[in-house]
Amino acid sequence: MKTIPVLFTFDASLEMPAGVAITSLLENAAEDTFYDIFILHGPECDFSHSLFMSLQEKYRNCRMTCRVVNGEFVGSYKIRGIPETAYYRLLAPELIPEYGKILYSDVDVIFREDLGRFYEKDLGNNCFGAADNCSALRPGVRKDLEKRLGLDWKKGYYYSGNLVINSEVILRDGLTAKFRELGKNNYLQQDMDIINLACNGRFAEMGPSFCLTNFLYSLCVDKRAEMDKIYGPDEVDRALHCGIVHYNGAKPWNGPC
Repeated sequence: MKTIPVLFTFDASLEMPAGVAITSLLENAAEDTFYDIFILHGPECDFSHSLFMSLQEKYRNCRMTCRVVNGEFVGSYKIRGIPETAYYRLLAPELIPEYGKILYSDVDVIFREDLGRFYEKDLGNNCFGAADNCSALRPGVRKDLEKRLGLDWKKGYYYSGNLVINSEVILRDGLTAKFRELGKNNYLQQDMDIINLACNGRFAEMGPSFCLTNFLYSLCVDKRAEMDKIYGPDEVDRALHCGIVHYNGAKPWNGPC
């Protein structure tokens, strides 16, 4: 049996989507996978009797642990209705000290395969494993990254909705202090801007199957030849047919998307 730690961070407004995401995670687990699931939330929430917690009674290959985060990122910049809990992933190395590496996911996702191949990837000296937003094929995004953040897009700009967090390296290099400092600023993409600014050039590419966002899906379909050149046809096929679907735009609980 292999144990894979998985982190979610959300508040009461996302209980139902979280339950759906966790169900899809457990439904698609390999027979030898045990998911050690952590949920970080603010002090205003009490999930001890929430319906999603009963999933561990149906699925015996998991354990769920809720942890309260006090006083971190209070008053942080909010936009597009994204709650303060979005920033909690930045402190995962401190708040989940049991593991040197942990897999993080937003709750607006559907898992379609076991996560073992992602978790087992060697991250080396990189801070995160993540999927690039493929700015090489998106001129408008390239201009935004250069103008708004001063980032070299050639080093990639990585999605934060699905991450393999290299806690050991992040703690060793004292990066949580940098995350906290950057968290005082009003970045349009919030935590995603923060990790890309703090760790530019220190991401292990996981491919679009790790985080098939609306944009990456469109590129895989409309610019298939270009995506095949970047990732290879096998990875693009995997993204389309069994990768993690991330609804980072319109939400399926609000209507068809």
